[in-house]
Amino acid sequence: MLPEYPLNLGTARSAIRELFEYGKQRAAVVGAENVFDFSIGNPSVPPPAVLNETAQELLLHEDPVALHGYTVAPGDADARSLIAADLNRRFGTDYGPQNLYMTVGAAAALCCCFHGLTCPGDEFILFAPYFPEYAVFLQGAGAKVKVIPPEIESFQIDFDALEAAITEHTKGLVLNSPNNPSGAVYSAETLRRLADLLRDRSAQYGHPIYLISDEPYREIVYGAAVPWLPDFYDNALVCYSYSKSLSIPGERVGYVLVPPTVEDWELVYASVAGAGRMLGYVNAPSLFQRVAARCTGETADLSVYAENRRLLVDGLRSFGYHVVEPAGTFYLFPRTLEPDAQAFARRAQELDLLVVAGDGFGCPGHVRISFCVPTERIRRALPVFEKLAQSYK
Repeated sequence: MLPEYPLNLGTARSAIRELFEYGKQRAAVVGAENVFDFSIGNPSVPPPAVLNETAQELLLHEDPVALHGYTVAPGDADARSLIAADLNRRFGTDYGPQNLYMTVGAAAALCCCFHGLTCPGDEFILFAPYFPEYAVFLQGAGAKVKVIPPEIESFQIDFDALEAAITEHTKGLVLNSPNNPSGAVYSAETLRRLADLLRDRSAQYGHPIYLISDEPYREIVYGAAVPWLPDFYDNALVCYSYSKSLSIPGERVGYVLVPPTVEDWELVYASVAGAGRMLGYVNAPSLFQRVAARCTGETADLSVYAENRRLLVDGLRSFGYHVVEPAGTFYLFPRTLEPDAQAFARRAQELDLLVVAGDGFGCPGHVRISFCVPTERIRRALPVFEKLAQSYK
């Protein structure tokens, strides 16, 4: 007999990954130039030059045994010090290496938080639209998941629904700003109201309610300011990945920040680290801990994504699609031209236009378009988006 939950996960595959693999198969039949794949958030611009230069410098001049060996479980102390110093410079904080736990990307950071915080009977709240793996990670940690329905005009928070959802069993809320898939950035006003509500409810129930902030797209914004969540709420943990900002998703390096403002922060940090041990995360990749830390604050060429965003927003609106302009990320989340987003995505697929139905993100009636692709693909795809729109008239 096999355990039901992992077996179900292994047989019911990610819709995003399945569509991505279909695109590869289809390209072998009709040619890659004839498949307009917008399925996966795989950065299409190279890392900044300083990243390769830094890696080469380390490989040439550092002791190879130390460079490729184990680090301590929380991560290389120098790397954590560099990251803390960068956060302090940018946000006026006073973090040290003891507040950072290096992880195998943001996925591992989230899993360490969820496993480190969840007790039997605990509930976590997600805000739709949300990255589908959040529910997978939370359920794997034994938590119950509640979803707040989307507010589809601006993708901010429906506070009436949230107030009704919080109970004495609520252990935490998961935030993602800039948001995958909507591209929305939570405003300072939204975060103030959220923080006030959680302080009141924490006092009412006699235990902290944590905010887990997933921030891999923090630097990918288009003129928007992304508020620093720990400025608004003490019991906030930040999960970060360098996958998107530095265009290194395959290198798998990120961190959990446990600020000293978190209630009993040293115990929370110990539980996060203990969860990493329990999950078998020996340490994050040694070389790229050091590389990423020396490049922290740098980004890939975001002007490519800005141009892709402009082309898609202007083009789709001209064809009659309803589009909320994303303030960040490299995703667009337009409404579909029929209520059934999966049917819409299948009709698009018949034109070799690959977009992901919003149902899996907790937001039916939308599709996610990942525009971290070569700009020429978008230019060539626009007539196909127009043909798709025309098919509904």
